[in-house]
Amino acid sequence: MSLDLQTLFFLTMYVEAILGLLLLLAWVQNVATHAVAWWGSAHLMRSLSVALYGMYGWAPDLISIDFAGALLFTSFGVTWTGARLFDGRQTRPGSLALGAILWVLACRFPGFADSNALRTLVSGAIIAGFSWASAYEFWRGRSESLVSRWPAIILLFGHGALFLLRTPVSALVSPAAEDIALTSAWLTVLSAEALLFSISIAFVLLAMAKERTELGHKTAAMIDPLTGLANRRAFMQDAESITRRQAAAGRPVAVFLIDFDHFKSINDRFGHATGDRVLRLFAEICTANLRSTDLVGRLGGEEFAVLMADANRDNAFLVAERLRAAFEMAAMVLDERTIASTLSIGVSIIQDPAQDLVALLGQADQALYRAKARGRNRVELAASDIDVDAAAAAPHPNEVGTPALA
Repeated sequence: MSLDLQTLFFLTMYVEAILGLLLLLAWVQNVATHAVAWWGSAHLMRSLSVALYGMYGWAPDLISIDFAGALLFTSFGVTWTGARLFDGRQTRPGSLALGAILWVLACRFPGFADSNALRTLVSGAIIAGFSWASAYEFWRGRSESLVSRWPAIILLFGHGALFLLRTPVSALVSPAAEDIALTSAWLTVLSAEALLFSISIAFVLLAMAKERTELGHKTAAMIDPLTGLANRRAFMQDAESITRRQAAAGRPVAVFLIDFDHFKSINDRFGHATGDRVLRLFAEICTANLRSTDLVGRLGGEEFAVLMADANRDNAFLVAERLRAAFEMAAMVLDERTIASTLSIGVSIIQDPAQDLVALLGQADQALYRAKARGRNRVELAASDIDVDAAAAAPHPNEVGTPALA
């Protein structure tokens, strides 16, 4: 069984239309992903352009060549625009229509419509340009961990390269009129590739949009919406992994448990909007004062936790004190109102490779309780990390001045 050009022609027209409708249906189910609507429209435009090309010979050249080509090249510009929108970039209507404009202008030159080689060269260059531009847009957004992004880049680059090579390869395989059979075979290969590309790229683009949606849902399930920090589930999951890894390597881990002092009174006096503003301020303080590798999470309400890898007792205490002091200063006045919000922090350091995260958090919780009992707005180390009696005799930092910070 063999596929002739006419069969591939009608099959391509039908498949492009079906793919376009499927992509538009997927977009209707999630209208937030506008790129999918652009990609679906591009396939429908290609289906219509193929239909117009099929009218060559009994329809005016203005329809079957000029308009059909302009529609085809615009469809590739629409695909490129969808790639830009997918990664949050602005549309460029002028650039989108550039291929169609070049084609229409070329068709105005005498002899262009009668020169198959010239038409092939111009059309191949336009399609390759838009395909490579689309691949580049996806490559620019490679920092987003979407696995399906890479097949899209490869498909678009390969499709563009093949179209750009159409003219020189055609010249090599059909240098004379007696090579009609070879030329026909080459055209069949190109038509089959175009059909397979349309099917492949449609499903890859749809998979990319679906993968992003699923990733967004997964991220939303692990992020506290108010502060943008990890929520309790995400913190416990990542902290457990870090603790096991550090313990196996014999390296220390520090955990802070942080609680806002008299937070209920802030909500009662100033309203919950101000209370939320205070919580967001703390998240900003953490971002400014902690390493990018440190893990911060909101455990619930006004209780937060920090996990620091490779932090010994002294370093952990200094960092916790820095957080406390920075927040106390920043939260003194908010929106021209005196808030004077403060923190109490309990710090624990892993001592035994057999210890787990639960034990570490339990020690930090006991240290936090002592910080509350000893006047609040202070940092306390877990009892296993210092001599409790010596710690009880030590003056509060606010009484003797804040210790020098490393």
